[in-house]
Amino acid sequence: MTTTETTTPTPVTGERADLLESLTKHRWFLAHTVQGLTDEQARLRPTVSELTLGGLLKHVTAMERMWAEFMVTGPATFPAFDESTAEEWAAEFVMGPDETLAGLLADQAAVAQRTDELVRTLPSLDVAHELPPAPWFEPGARWSARRVVLHVIAEIAQHAGHADVLRETIDGQKSMG
Repeated sequence: MTTTETTTPTPVTGERADLLESLTKHRWFLAHTVQGLTDEQARLRPTVSELTLGGLLKHVTAMERMWAEFMVTGPATFPAFDESTAEEWAAEFVMGPDETLAGLLADQAAVAQRTDELVRTLPSLDVAHELPPAPWFEPGARWSARRVVLHVIAEIAQHAGHADVLRETIDGQKSMG
């Protein structure tokens, strides 16, 4: 007779639980904002900005993916930012003709699962890496995993706000209020 052993993951408490709760809340706002839209609506540019709902979702997912990997491997995660890569960075904000909102949401959920697992399991949130060279980083600056997670939360929240304005402009729906 064989027995199957199951284990329950250790509950996450304290700071890590707070970080995970914030990540979940702000991801929900972004995902909720695009619910019920068609792929065509997700590609609309309803303001003078070049931002689209699909593009914002794609960018947030790519940003979170890179920062999660940074927590593990450091600055080599990021491609150089220069004239040769500027188009790649800009494409991160564009929902391509072959991409679907459902596919972007599925990708975002997979990335979120990876980030959440790192927040749960990293031996320490104090582990830090030097930031890659970029015009928006102070040379030689280092960020801890904790600082990275706070940055990801801020980015998601900021872009969820952008998304709310775009969605309201498209069809009047508001995420809140």
